[in-house]
Amino acid sequence: MADKTSVVADTEELPKTIVRRLVKDTLSQCSKDGDVLVFKDSLLVFSVCCQIFIQYLSATANDVCKDSNGNIITTKDVFKALEEIEFPELVEPLKASLEEFKKKNSVKRPGPSTEKETGKKHKVEDD
Repeated sequence: MADKTSVVADTEELPKTIVRRLVKDTLSQCSKDGDVLVFKDSLLVFSVCCQIFIQYLSATANDVCKDSNGNIITTKDVFKALEEIEFPELVEPLKASLEEFKKKNSVKRPGPSTEKETGKKHKVEDD
């Protein structure tokens, strides 16, 4: 029987290239010469830690949503969950990143502009 860690790594693994880039970029900022080597096993540990953090944050945001009698987790629920799990320092940078992301993606793209033309309905959540 496999342990829970190996099941998480097998079924919900984060993209290795993204994890490697984030870890190396972050650690190179802390290094004097900017060159950091990271073992493959270490990257797996970082990946599993990220997955656990995401699961913990998701569960807490779900609890926040349920406590406010909501059915859909909103960004407000996630920000409140970050405060509840004692990561309030992440809230403001994430809000800024979200605003930047919204600005970048608010530019109209060429193509069908109505639901009828695309054949799909889109639900947009704005907080």
